[in-house]
Amino acid sequence: MKAAVMYGKNDIRLEEVPDPCPGPGEVVLRVRAAGISADDIKSLLGQGAPRRLPQILGHEVAGEIAAVGKHAAGFESGQRVVVFPYAFCGRCDYCLQGRQNLCSQRFGLADGITGGFAEYVLIPRQIVAHGGILPIPEHLSFEAAALAEPLSCCVAAARTNRVAPGARVVVVGSGPMGLLHLKVNKEKGAQVIMIDKLARRLNYAAQMGADEVIDAGRVDPVKEVKKITRGDGAEVVIIALGIPEVIEASLPMVRKGGILNIFGGPAAGFIQLDPARIRNEEIVITGNFASTPADFEAALKLLGEGRIVVDDLISDRFHLDQVQDAISRAKQQDMLKGVFVLP
Repeated sequence: MKAAVMYGKNDIRLEEVPDPCPGPGEVVLRVRAAGISADDIKSLLGQGAPRRLPQILGHEVAGEIAAVGKHAAGFESGQRVVVFPYAFCGRCDYCLQGRQNLCSQRFGLADGITGGFAEYVLIPRQIVAHGGILPIPEHLSFEAAALAEPLSCCVAAARTNRVAPGARVVVVGSGPMGLLHLKVNKEKGAQVIMIDKLARRLNYAAQMGADEVIDAGRVDPVKEVKKITRGDGAEVVIIALGIPEVIEASLPMVRKGGILNIFGGPAAGFIQLDPARIRNEEIVITGNFASTPADFEAALKLLGEGRIVVDDLISDRFHLDQVQDAISRAKQQDMLKGVFVLP
């Protein structure tokens, strides 16, 4: 089969590799759509390489059941499914609390095992056994279903942030994940303010229902947020970028008793925040890492019921043999959200 294989920084190649064969409890998926994520691009830029190299990237995957291993009951050939791409132990304190994303034994597609930038992908028994393969609602496309995973991360953040109807939510960064935050928080009835320096991304945000957009390259975003919120600040500020300076600069946007959510994946390091402000104004600083199976099911339900639509987020579709062009354009931020579509 064809697969896009990463060998190292800025080194991804389309190759012929052996077809996967399912063992006991395993399932092989014929990939029909695989989203290009920020994590894939970070890996190729050398910002957190996969655990093993060479590696097939891609964890936002939807497709059809191609083969079923012994003891993997409940699946049939040709069934349209989407995959929660992470395995977990199910026994540790975190798993028992429903926080499987924090499991120390967690691994997943392109994160310890082969990913979905390929014609077929093997789904291990650990994912299958914990209900990680879900049917795609009949009317939902493979491309839209593949975005259930990134959407689930934003669903998880909204849960952490306790977003209520009428809340004012600021999203710093209007890339694909920032726009998914916009959609999730609007669905919850929040007033959403989007911030970015790229005019085209702010245009997307406005088209997708943002209540306000702020061009951080032209105005002071803190002053604008204060103006919009009549001096209060926002109940929730989500940093959808992994830039320490942006995290530091965003704290003044949070109102008393509000929440600052570090969502974008920053590199390990340190930031400076005013401890007096955090203490005196009872500001909560939190973060979100990936999602849980429950978040994934909730995201798929939102898509299936049409309460959130992601078709307008998918700007580019590629064949697998266009991998070099797709990755290059993603690195240069020359598209919004790219998806590999396989016949």
